[in-house]
Amino acid sequence: MHSALWVSKTGMAAQDTKMTAISNNLANVNTVGFKRDRVVFEDLFYSIQRQPGAQVDQVNELPSGVQLGSGVRVVGTQKVFTQGNTQNTTQDLDLAVMGQGFFQIENSDGQIMYTRNGQFHINSEGLMVNSQ
Repeated sequence: MHSALWVSKTGMAAQDTKMTAISNNLANVNTVGFKRDRVVFEDLFYSIQRQPGAQVDQVNELPSGVQLGSGVRVVGTQKVFTQGNTQNTTQDLDLAVMGQGFFQIENSDGQIMYTRNGQFHINSEGLMVNSQ
């Protein structure tokens, strides 16, 4: 594949991943406790065509050199834990975390898990539970 097409392909693939993350963020805009994802990118290797300070001709030097990038790749995603909107409800057990932190819950296997979803209720056994 021609190198320019390869570089373009890596950029398109990276932007496709970003659009997928944005779509997921939009789909969950009304999900209680949802925190958006941000895609993290990094440059691929650079090919050095001319070293910095290389002679252009008898008199002039190329101060910055010539480096050609070979594209971009997705490193991963990060959760963005900025404070979301809160709203008052009529439910006594609807809670919100203001600032940093999580609710610590225990799943059915006894494993400790963490969530920012603060919609709790009392189940038939008298335990405070969430929807998960």
